[in-house]
Amino acid sequence: MNCDSHLRVSVFYSLTIDGAEQMHNNSLHLLWNKVMKISEQKNSLAKSKRAPASLLAAFLLFAVFVSGPFAFAQEQSDPRWVTTWSTSPSTLPGEDDPDNSPQDQTLRLIVHSSVGGDSVRIRLSNVHGNEAIKIGAASIALQSEGSSIQSGTSKSLQFADQSSVSIPKGAVVFSDPLNYDLPETTNLSVSLYLPEDNGFLTAHALSNQTNYMSDDGDQTNSVNLAGRTETAAWPLLTAIDVINTNSISAIAVVGDSITDGWGSTASANQRWPNHFTRRLFADSGSKKYAVVNAGISGNRVTTQGNSLFGQNLQARFERDVLALSNVTHMVLMEGINDIGMSPSGSLISAAQVIGGYRQVMARAHARGIKVIGATLTPYEGAAYFTPEGELVRQEINAFIRSGGEFDGVIDFEKAVQDPANPSRILPKFTEDNLHPNDAGYAAMANIVELHLFD
Repeated sequence: MNCDSHLRVSVFYSLTIDGAEQMHNNSLHLLWNKVMKISEQKNSLAKSKRAPASLLAAFLLFAVFVSGPFAFAQEQSDPRWVTTWSTSPSTLPGEDDPDNSPQDQTLRLIVHSSVGGDSVRIRLSNVHGNEAIKIGAASIALQSEGSSIQSGTSKSLQFADQSSVSIPKGAVVFSDPLNYDLPETTNLSVSLYLPEDNGFLTAHALSNQTNYMSDDGDQTNSVNLAGRTETAAWPLLTAIDVINTNSISAIAVVGDSITDGWGSTASANQRWPNHFTRRLFADSGSKKYAVVNAGISGNRVTTQGNSLFGQNLQARFERDVLALSNVTHMVLMEGINDIGMSPSGSLISAAQVIGGYRQVMARAHARGIKVIGATLTPYEGAAYFTPEGELVRQEINAFIRSGGEFDGVIDFEKAVQDPANPSRILPKFTEDNLHPNDAGYAAMANIVELHLFD
């Protein structure tokens, strides 16, 4: 089956029985100790030969109760969950899109964690799908290289104690929490078996990461994926959450292709958020955060067009940022496509983009999230550059720097600007005069003042 950036996918939710059983056993042990302590304090059980039997019966009844849905709900609602990795669905159904979703095939998606943890769950999305999607099996593992996984690291994921799940049209599902030692800043492999045709698949189309699809059958736990083909898309999978014992929160970075990492080396985790995460973790004096990416190539703040570029930021903000786990900060860098992709003869104004910023800030602040504004980088020499658009960019940047409405500012323009020609990116930092390269993304990460997140 031919698989390209138009590959369609949806999202689901998973959890393991081992972790649930261990939690239940620990809970029961603690409860038993508590019950016995109470019985000793009352000094009544020793006087009755029937009391131990009654107590045991009550204990066993409770054991049955906590091993069911109640315990499952408690574990999912643990306040320590934090999103370690995310991506934003970009694919929107087009009028002429062929129905070419995988059938009796396994997807193997390669993603990169930020913070680590000892429990994990995933999210799968069918938000843009045109029918329910069946996930026949799912697993998580540590990547070895390419489509291969490290032997002994694969664990199956479950959904409400089942190995398969049907995701309704427009819905998101979580997997059951799973005991899993997930390292920080490490490549992970999430494998999804799709037993049947599922119609249009929700996906992040341009991942800047090589992902894989098998030829036939459920290969979710196979070390090597047989008959694989490659795809640039992340279908279905939208987030991975972990429980970290240090109660870490998350920074969501929000933007377009420059946040998405377009122009960096593929499959090398050279996006500016990746560089920033490594810098943050290497600084022993800085507080640690998960760093999650909500960038979509081609995305805009106020309008939308191409079906590969997703809904506008204001439309997707609830799903792509506010719904993530334990987000306390966000970095907002978006607006260059609003300028460059303005309808012919109708250049968008700075006031329109700033109005979109204010709406996003208001919604973030209502959730207690601090918003750091980031200046738009130069773009002279890009295919859609105009002198009039450059004036709009400068006006937007003046608001970001001096408007006093953001909770902090990162000057990405300064990080990559050519001092001899301020409307251009320094030539050593770009190949196309719009997107930074690996060195340019590293320069962006290095200019971030870490105290902004204190």
